[in-house]
Amino acid sequence: MNQINKQPISSLGYGFIPKEFIPKGKNEYYLRNTQNRSGTKYRKLSTAEKKILEHNANSSDNWNNVLVANSFNPHLVKNCAFYGLVRIGKLEPYFMEFNNLRMPVGLYNSTIISCDIGDNVVIDNVSFMSHYIVGNDVMLVNINELATTDHSKFGNGVLKDGEKESVRIWIEICNENAGRSVLPFNGMLPGDAWLWAKFRDDELLLEHFKEFTDKRFNTLRGYYGKIGERTVIKNTHIIKDVWIGSDAYIKGANKLKNLTINSSPDEKSQIGEGCELVNGIIGFGCRIFYGVKAVRFIMGSNSQLKYGARLINSFLGDNSTISCCEVLNSLIFPAHEQHHNNSFLCAATLLGQSNMAAGTTIGSNHNSRGADGELVAGRGFWPGLCVSLKHNSKFASFTLIAKGDFPAELNIPIPFSLLSNEVSKDQLTVMPGYWFMYNMYALARNARKYASRDNRKDKTLEIEYDFLAPDSVNEMFEALRLMEQFTAMAYAKKHKLVIAGKDLFKTGERLLEKNDAETATLEILAEGFENSHRKVHLVKVPEAYRLFKDLIIYYGVSQLISFIEHRNISTWQKLIRSLPATPIRQHWKNIGGQLVPEAAIHTLVRRIHTGQIAGWEEVHNFYITKSKAYPGEKFRHAFASLLEVLQLAPKKFTLKVFLGLLRQAVSTKEWMVKGIYDSRAKDYRNPFRRMIYETEKEMEKVIGKLADNTFLKEQWDEKAALNKKVESIILQFSGK
Repeated sequence: MNQINKQPISSLGYGFIPKEFIPKGKNEYYLRNTQNRSGTKYRKLSTAEKKILEHNANSSDNWNNVLVANSFNPHLVKNCAFYGLVRIGKLEPYFMEFNNLRMPVGLYNSTIISCDIGDNVVIDNVSFMSHYIVGNDVMLVNINELATTDHSKFGNGVLKDGEKESVRIWIEICNENAGRSVLPFNGMLPGDAWLWAKFRDDELLLEHFKEFTDKRFNTLRGYYGKIGERTVIKNTHIIKDVWIGSDAYIKGANKLKNLTINSSPDEKSQIGEGCELVNGIIGFGCRIFYGVKAVRFIMGSNSQLKYGARLINSFLGDNSTISCCEVLNSLIFPAHEQHHNNSFLCAATLLGQSNMAAGTTIGSNHNSRGADGELVAGRGFWPGLCVSLKHNSKFASFTLIAKGDFPAELNIPIPFSLLSNEVSKDQLTVMPGYWFMYNMYALARNARKYASRDNRKDKTLEIEYDFLAPDSVNEMFEALRLMEQFTAMAYAKKHKLVIAGKDLFKTGERLLEKNDAETATLEILAEGFENSHRKVHLVKVPEAYRLFKDLIIYYGVSQLISFIEHRNISTWQKLIRSLPATPIRQHWKNIGGQLVPEAAIHTLVRRIHTGQIAGWEEVHNFYITKSKAYPGEKFRHAFASLLEVLQLAPKKFTLKVFLGLLRQAVSTKEWMVKGIYDSRAKDYRNPFRRMIYETEKEMEKVIGKLADNTFLKEQWDEKAALNKKVESIILQFSGK
């Protein structure tokens, strides 16, 4: 039986905070008074104002508890019931207009309980409005319930006085069995979530993270909900325990509960029809429309959920879009795209710049005895149409997966690869360097696209979008070693030789550098890539091997050129004095889209252990410090990578070598631009594409002229700029 509590009508609007939780010497309004920063001076109603209000069918349990600003106009309040302490700002005879909604300023047809209302607000047909502080110029129209409870946490994973630990809200990211759960908080970054979810064997660190979160919020009961200035809410059913920033727009939502909705004049957040959002943090500039369901979630800034998307127990990074589909128990770094109704993502950690195609199913735990499987994918992860993957699986950066049902767990350490499940041959085929050989246009364009779509107003944290960066280059070095090893093993098998383990890499290097006809015909098989007994066939290995080396050299030289420009270095002697004496290619980690040397992360953890870092603000300051240091650290990594791939000691890095590398970088850039052009030009030459159009002019009208492609023009301009820079450096350094 429902327990319906009956109390005197005179108590409605009072006793918001239970007496046992009110500090000595305070009243139930003490927190409300600190939250209301309007500076408005309120007064009691005059006798004439009370009469006008009553004449307009308004009522109050006690008119002495309805306080108003000096410019209050009682004629603009009609058919409202007031309970408890209600404070109203100035009301002037205007009408407000927003997106064709035109409403007169004032309070109409509403029940208002213990609220503070700003200047020139529209409140009409709000059936139940309780314990909210409303900013100036806000419009609230046709809302069934707008209420705050005394224990509201606004989506943050904290407790209030008197609450049990069991009611705390956790977000179960990365894994369905809650083994990597984190506490959400307003301002949480994907790097925070990654650190918390990753270091599960460090109990002390986890305890500190929990303490950091609790420290951000006090445990006091009685905070009111807030609605920021110029926010518009209309035709919405339930809003409960929600903190809303300024300039937000909410229309037709079904249910919003226990949320923080960040919004500002420059980054306006919007929530549309049919949405149901519970227990979440929504970043600045987000858009959530058309039947979205989200529970226990965090959205980074400028992200979107659309068309019935479901986001549950997940963190979605900045500048991401999810439409239609279902995403569960996942940690997703910035710049993720997932648009199709029949895609599914579960228990995954995606390190950014990912794209999920239609029919993709990632998250089948049926190959495990429990729901404890995971998938981890580096930047640029792109499973194609109708791809089905098993947990546990792991993928290097920029892995493209061809259509297919992959029957076993995968561990693909070679970046820029194409994976194919060749059912007819019962084998897994891996093509290293696919992107460079066949789709440079998409690879380069995506890097540019992600950067141009980074709509964050605050870009203090450096998110890496370039496909050549410390993470991917380190993976390329590992790939070179693997290709050498597997090539030597294939050669030994063909010729029935025994090659000692220590000699495998040298043999493979010799074969791949030689790249004769025999090497090209070897059946090169990988080990440890798939949890099965079938073949894993590596194809086009000699081509990929040479490309990886050329691109590592290009990465190193490009960073050298940037270093010379930034430091305004004009001579070879100055450059040599500026270069690292003992360059070391460090291990790096991607923490929320930001690349950081692994050693720095261990330093961060130690400082948290010792109490030198005592809160999330200090952790975020660490991110900022590493962002500022990133260009220099990236340069040092690039220079070390250059010497390593050339097998060159620092003392052997001479002017002659450098000038030769500059010319090689120009040649590589020319090859890249040609590859970008050719991969796009194929679309114009393909007869099966052209057959749709009666004439070439029709085709150009539909898809545009190849010569007018803006991105291609940018690439040609970049090539010309690089040529000019290299010519200038050669002229300066050679003294000619």
